[in-house]
Amino acid sequence: MQLAIVIGDVVATRKDEQLFGVKLMILQPIGADGAPFGKTLIAVDAVGAGVGETVFFVRGKEASFPFHPVEVPADAGIVGIVDRWDVEEDAVSGPRQAERR
Repeated sequence: MQLAIVIGDVVATRKDEQLFGVKLMILQPIGADGAPFGKTLIAVDAVGAGVGETVFFVRGKEASFPFHPVEVPADAGIVGIVDRWDVEEDAVSGPRQAERR
């Protein structure tokens, strides 16, 4: 699982029928220190996340598991909304970020 910030949503009127009723969100992955890293991606949303929220997501086949028995064609899926996280000082380079969000 990885952390990310939801930075937007996707509206698609034409899509695979297995995606009808599934929210598509744009994510910016972040590190343990909260800094953005990597490329943005689109993920299916299994938890009702909103723009601006910190979430954790999975990649690969597991992205479709929350929608079982429907086989959603997805390779990234939001599976949780983060309330906060704590990081030990020596685990993150730079100043200590004891608590996020």
